[in-house]
Amino acid sequence: MPAPDTASLPAAFYLPLAENEFDSTAATMSPWDESMQHGGPPAALLARAVERVRPDAGMPIGRISIDMLGPIPQGRIRTEAQILRPGKRIELVEAKLWANEKLAVTATAWRLRATPGATTEQAHTVEAPALPEEQEQVYFPGVDPDWGYGRAIEWRFVAGSYQETGPANVWARPRIPLVAGEETSPVQRLAIVADSANGLSAELSQTEWAFIPPTMTLTLGRQPGTEWVNITARTIISADGRGVTDGDLYDQDGYLGVVSQPLLVAAR
Repeated sequence: MPAPDTASLPAAFYLPLAENEFDSTAATMSPWDESMQHGGPPAALLARAVERVRPDAGMPIGRISIDMLGPIPQGRIRTEAQILRPGKRIELVEAKLWANEKLAVTATAWRLRATPGATTEQAHTVEAPALPEEQEQVYFPGVDPDWGYGRAIEWRFVAGSYQETGPANVWARPRIPLVAGEETSPVQRLAIVADSANGLSAELSQTEWAFIPPTMTLTLGRQPGTEWVNITARTIISADGRGVTDGDLYDQDGYLGVVSQPLLVAAR
């Protein structure tokens, strides 16, 4: 199959205006409303803010929780971050994102000191599923094939698909940078795709039912080391209009951690 076509995609999910100010592009587009953003790119912008509040490559994010205060509109985006609990080995950071000058998303993140070689003898992992060959990109039934966020990611399913309900095992990688002119960090790449876990593993038709995750938590044992990320996700729905999506995360070197999303489940 031919290589993915990136020529018709925006240069990035966001175009920089200043250090922490951006314009969103069509690559952030929600599948259900083109005037709104998918949760993944804003989550990644907050991971960026966390990483930049006190740059230290030896202190990567170990857990980040993203709280979405409502639908996130397209437009002018601004982020800020502050350290709530400083430390040489463990640090707590808070970040906020405004969309068109309205607070839209908040995050808290724990950064943990990495000491290369400290637990080499004790370390072990779980092997990742094999990465499939390139696949035709097919999205949810009823969603425009030009869906911005969907096209900005390359998807390769091991099990499940956007066209069927139930658990899914999928490899994904962003085709474009988070911010134009910048290298996207490993955790930023992961955040861009991990917020898709609930959509990938939906248990009901998404044309008839909405699955609203007001928050997403990533818990990581290490940083991703490859551009491809695997999400092995499932959704469990309760009898009271709620549910939960959880998924194991891998890169091509093995197990990374988990993603978790509580869900409000309602008929459209």
